[in-house]
This record gives sequence, C-alpha cells and structure tokens, in this order.
Amino acid sequence: MRVRFGGTWIADSEHVILLFEPGRYPVAYFPETDIAPDVLEATPHTTQHQDLGRTSWHIVKAGGQRASRGAWQHIELPAYADELRDHIAFAWAAMEAFYEEDERILGHATDSYHRIDIRRTSRSLVVRHRDCIIANTNRPLALYESGFAPRWYVPHADVDMSSLTAVEHQTFCPYKGLCNYYDIGAARLGAWSYPKAYSEVDRISGFVSFEPDIVSVELDGKAMKLEPGQTVVAHGPDRLLTIEEGQPGVRA
Repeated sequence: MRVRFGGTWIADSEHVILLFEPGRYPVAYFPETDIAPDVLEATPHTTQHQDLGRTSWHIVKAGGQRASRGAWQHIELPAYADELRDHIAFAWAAMEAFYEEDERILGHATDSYHRIDIRRTSRSLVVRHRDCIIANTNRPLALYESGFAPRWYVPHADVDMSSLTAVEHQTFCPYKGLCNYYDIGAARLGAWSYPKAYSEVDRISGFVSFEPDIVSVELDGKAMKLEPGQTVVAHGPDRLLTIEEGQPGVRA
C-alpha cells in the first residue's frame, strides 16, 4: 500500500496493518520505517482513544503542502494492541490518494469479509411523500450488505422521476461505486441511485432506493424503518471523482 501527498509518495509498505473497529471504516497503519523522511512533524496535540490509549498527532509535509493533524500514532498502547507500536496512520481525507500496487483505493480501505447479496423479489413496495406516490413496484431488488439493514432498489420505470430533483451531493462506496442523490420535494436526500455500479453489483445500476426515515416506504403494506445503529454514515467522493474515475482499475 502507498500514500500520495504533495505530488509525491510519502509512504510505501508491504507490511501495512489494517485496523477494524466496530462502526468505523478500516484504517491503514504504516510502519515508521516505510514512511519518507521529513514528512512528519510532531505536534503537542494529543487525544485519548478509548481502547488504544493516548494518541499523538502529526503535521504531514510534502511538495510544499501541509496537512495539519494529517497523521496520528498511538503512543501508550495496551498489550493486546502492541502490533500497532511504531506505526502511523494517515488521515484519509487529508491525503491526495491511497494505492494498492498501481490501483487507487477509493473511498476507504475495503474489508475482505464485507459481503453484498442482491435478490430479485415480487414483493410489493410503495414509496409515498405526503399524499403523492413516488414509486410503486412488484419487482424491487433487495440488497443485503454486511452490517446494514436491507435496502430496496426500484426499477427506474416504476419511479415517478418527475417527483425527484437531482442534487449535487454525491457519496462513494468502495463496494458499489459512486452514488447520486435526489430531493423529493422538501424531503432532502430522500432517494439515491448508483448510475453505474461496480460489476459485482451491476444489477442495481440505474435503480432508485429510498430512505425510510425521510419518506414513507411500505413493504407488503408494512411501514419500514431503520433499526438503531444501522444508519449509513457515508463518505464523500475522494477529490471530486467522476463516475469513470470511480471504476476499478482506473489510474488517477
């Protein structure tokens, strides 16, 4: 894995450790010996991690650019986390890009145990906003994703697209691709769609999904709601990615 900042490679390692914490995206920790010299400037700022102890923060400098608090290191690790000793993590959003070999990692490092299954169904799904029916279908796709409530995707033809207003807001999912959003009247970001989803989940490309905590979504006549802890906290696209740049194998 490699890190690019200020137009140069600042870290390059075959011994990166990925840290998985509940409710957080994976974080890559690089051995200090695999980080370019003079890139890190220690600061007096420290924080306290509830599981990993005191954490010191660094300024990242390269190519005439500076990222305040662009990297951190756990300096009082408990014995069970000793593997992270002498390792540095870089703030994802502050860096230009992260790479695995020659391919850019988009959104965040992926979890090899993360799974997505898509199933065709004939169940009835109706979406309403106030007194208007926004979508009505008997052929939705059910998307099951590790750690999240099932999401239901509606064919474009079964959605009243005149009720949806495209907005500039986008997010990026390393497992599905670049996601566009829609307002439904005053219901901001009530719907979303992957216009060109990754090949592994291409079945949802162009389909529309709706947020049951923002608009009314009924499955077989029963109102849906997200269970506690299953709300998605999405990342924005890295450095204004286009759909094409977000495709696997595209070099940045």
